[in-house]
Amino acid sequence: MKEYKYRINGNLYTVKIGDIDNNLAKVEVNGVPYKVELQKTEKPVNIVTAPRPSAAPRTESGAKVINKPKVKAGGYTVEAPLPGVVISVNVKVGDTVSSSDTVAVLEAMKMENAIHAGQDGKVAAINVNAGDSVLQGTALITLE
Repeated sequence: MKEYKYRINGNLYTVKIGDIDNNLAKVEVNGVPYKVELQKTEKPVNIVTAPRPSAAPRTESGAKVINKPKVKAGGYTVEAPLPGVVISVNVKVGDTVSSSDTVAVLEAMKMENAIHAGQDGKVAAINVNAGDSVLQGTALITLE
């Protein structure tokens, strides 16, 4: 039971409210029990059901479809996976890199994160410098 204290016209009342069942509440005022009928609301209750997510797309063989980054006209872009500060850029324009090579180091949340190329290629452009603050998704390096 929940207990409340009210002062009405200088008199102190201790009100305990118990279970409410079918618009009938069990209430106790200064130790005297009462059954209080609550007024029914005329508004209909709308039950909202959340839409279920659809199943992941699959190929005809049943394998899951995995989206791969799209290669832009200028080539493949290495993007910042999270916001942070560029500590170093480990390549220069014209370098050939493999997918596992670390091309930059990004500091985020007091941790250094090695950013890998993600694809074999040749460095076409470097879009950031050491010390730059970047947001998630910022293009760091472009490969061709």
